[in-house]
Amino acid sequence: MTLRRFSSRTEHLDTEFLANALRGAVKYYRIAGYFRSSIFELVGEEIAAIPEVRILCNSELDRADFLVASGRNRAIKEKWNRVDIETESLIHQNRYQLLDQILRAGNVEIRVVPRERLFLHGKAGSIHYPDGTRKSFVGSVNESASAFARNYELVWVDDDPASADWVEAEFQALWSEGVPLPEAVLEEIHRVAHRREVTISVIPPGNVPGAALAESPIYRGGEQLAPWQRSFVTLFLEHREMYGKTRLLLADEVGVGKTLSMATSALVSVLLEDGPVLILAPSTLLFQWQTELKDRLGVPAAVWSSPKKVWLGTEGQFLSPKNQAQSIRACPHRIGIVSTGLVMHQREEGQFVREAGMLLKNRFGTVVLDEAHKARARSGGESGGDFEPNNLLAFMMRMGKQTRHLILGTATPIQTRLWELWDLLKILGSGADFVLGDELSLWRKFDLALPVVIGRNRPETPRQAWEWLRNPLPPAGEHDVIARIRSHLRVPESDFYCGHHYDDLEYLVQEMWLSECLVPDFFRQFNPVLRHVVLRRRQELEEAGLLERVDVTTHPIPDRPSLYQYRFAGLGILTNSPFEAAYQKAEEFCRLLAKRTPSSGFMKTLMLQRICSSFASGRKTAQRMLGRTITEEEEDAAEDIRHILSEITLAEAACLREIVAQLSRPEAVDSKLDTVRWFLTDFRTDGKTWLEHGCIIFSQYYDTAEWIARDLAASLPGELVAVYAGAGKSGLFLDRQHNSAPRESIKAGVKNRDIRLVVATDAACEGLNLQTLGTLINIDLPWNPSRLEQRLGRIRRFGQARKTVDMLNLVYHETQDETVYSVLSERLRDTYDLFGSLPDTIEDEWISDAESLRDRIDAYIHERDKACNAFTVRYRSSLDPNANRWELCSEVLSRKDILAALSEPWG
Repeated sequence: MTLRRFSSRTEHLDTEFLANALRGAVKYYRIAGYFRSSIFELVGEEIAAIPEVRILCNSELDRADFLVASGRNRAIKEKWNRVDIETESLIHQNRYQLLDQILRAGNVEIRVVPRERLFLHGKAGSIHYPDGTRKSFVGSVNESASAFARNYELVWVDDDPASADWVEAEFQALWSEGVPLPEAVLEEIHRVAHRREVTISVIPPGNVPGAALAESPIYRGGEQLAPWQRSFVTLFLEHREMYGKTRLLLADEVGVGKTLSMATSALVSVLLEDGPVLILAPSTLLFQWQTELKDRLGVPAAVWSSPKKVWLGTEGQFLSPKNQAQSIRACPHRIGIVSTGLVMHQREEGQFVREAGMLLKNRFGTVVLDEAHKARARSGGESGGDFEPNNLLAFMMRMGKQTRHLILGTATPIQTRLWELWDLLKILGSGADFVLGDELSLWRKFDLALPVVIGRNRPETPRQAWEWLRNPLPPAGEHDVIARIRSHLRVPESDFYCGHHYDDLEYLVQEMWLSECLVPDFFRQFNPVLRHVVLRRRQELEEAGLLERVDVTTHPIPDRPSLYQYRFAGLGILTNSPFEAAYQKAEEFCRLLAKRTPSSGFMKTLMLQRICSSFASGRKTAQRMLGRTITEEEEDAAEDIRHILSEITLAEAACLREIVAQLSRPEAVDSKLDTVRWFLTDFRTDGKTWLEHGCIIFSQYYDTAEWIARDLAASLPGELVAVYAGAGKSGLFLDRQHNSAPRESIKAGVKNRDIRLVVATDAACEGLNLQTLGTLINIDLPWNPSRLEQRLGRIRRFGQARKTVDMLNLVYHETQDETVYSVLSERLRDTYDLFGSLPDTIEDEWISDAESLRDRIDAYIHERDKACNAFTVRYRSSLDPNANRWELCSEVLSRKDILAALSEPWG
């Protein structure tokens, strides 16, 4: 039995030891180092001819990451991708090609283990030979050819069977804990091995999404667009090719990622040089859009600040001269994001003025309208009465003629009335007759079209069928009979209207082909609604295995007050006399304001929602009103708020001063803080405190988020508390210290479990994946169930280790928020489909008392159920999870070229 010692100081380990030891081997077992360098350097070892090779590597992942396969695979790919891919592929592509060949040959198996087993020093291996002999080795050497060749390393080699047994026992014990290297990493190695950069001019439009996304932040981070998101982008391109312009309404249910679907489509349109992009969204969503584009797709976008009249960059920096309204026509980036509030408040005598009027002088490649259900008619309805569009609807009807592509996003195609869907379809049809046909089309008449769409009525004669079919004439690919009619009548593929009258048609068309359109479901399956509305329901995606079902326990549970040490009175937490006095003054302020300005209902909402958020938010809101200032969160109504506050009365001002005084008293201790702290440190579910599970705390307002983060950090010594907010406002609290921090650092800290407590504004509702956290606290209640579901979606997603997550909703006792929440809680559905058919938004005018709110919500649910039963708008057949796998794309656009295209100004 021989023991040999090797030192790189005296001999070449790569030739004297490695090459000789592996020559003629039939098995090679290796405990290696960090998995990327270990795997990548396999090309330097002579293992291609060895029949069985097993390599065990460290992944730097927590054991908890290993519990859920989807989270584990994503994390491993993310860590693999922590290189400059453009430089890496250029310098080392030949080595990727060799590695790809080795890993696909079938003789090499690699497993990775959690970081609890760090392989910084304990490296070893066992080599088998045809005659049954074995060699084992241990030492400091890293698993790479360069380490053997150039580093200072020590290796002990032993051919004693007992030594080999010992090494292999260690190997087998660790091997059993490991998991195979994910297929996603093998695919990425193959992609980079064949990677080449191309320009947009040499690839067909259908390949642009893959070329742009394969190396975007979301894909480099180990994730990808979901199948239904990819399907929407593909549909966008199909309509672009078919019609020359795209007109789509995306009505996916809340929580399935509409923003990313629309944002990717906008990105693709820019790269195809279709023109500048305008995104219109409520002011509360502006920075969510900007963040989604930057953090997920890696592209810049500018946000228009209505109060400052300036374009803002991703870090809040000014991108244009301040206080110059005309700058709105010259966005410094290709994608500009503007508040719908600007549109709603800039129309005089039927004409759009100021910045809204300026926008209508531009032409766009793509316009996206988020929360499109807010564009609606003031009257009209099922009887087809007068069509009086509100300002947003009127603006969009004009904007439809100013843009090539138009995407409307809404959580549901209706809010309270079925006919509102036709308002949105008319927007899509503005400047695009292929949607609903021209002004004479039957499809434009809601009362006639709806029964046909839902299958209640259908044409009874070929003559009637022709009137429904010819205006607009569907694409040839939709049905064989349409293709035959188009071909026979020589209607070009680019035309979607047929001027032939029924009496001019030949017998073959009249009696044979049009008769095929009289079958019961023909027009139910082939109509403008199905053609231009995309609707995915969460339940269907879960049933198809495309979304993970995660149960939700909602706290407080009303009939179990003892569970919470009687902290709740019903659904609300008890307050104190300073708050009660301040809340009374807030209600008095709202009453006084309503008498002076009857149209100021939004001011009542603003005041009461902010004081119901936190003592800190209520106090600062009153102070700002006294100073006649607003925050970015009120941009939608900025001009109206300033006007109302400029004429504030002495009595109103006295109410505001009393609110400030009461909430500044030493005894004005916010009971929400104590409740949150108790849930984090004392209340247990599944045997752990909520802090041990990890928790995200949501607020609508930065005032509240900053207050709760600061106070929690001070009361939880040594606990790192992150604030995730809009541009320039994110940061970290530790004890009584505070540092600014980029959002990417916070997301990385959460993924690595260095941060287990995050306080976020709704800027975090899109694009922030927090499946490493298992609990959620809503410190205030938005009157917007869809916002609550978006918040819940941050932890209720693939990779969540808990089968049931916990959500706590906090409202103060005997306040308007408690009234709203009590009505909502009665209608929360089962814990998998928590929000069910609740309205997306609780309208301000619905809230006068609990009973009227119940009536309005019940009326909504009735209409919503009718709509869901009526519009069986399903795209299940298009949801192939293996379609459009853009992460495999090896012909890519360089990030430099993408950024250059997106950094072009409007013009």
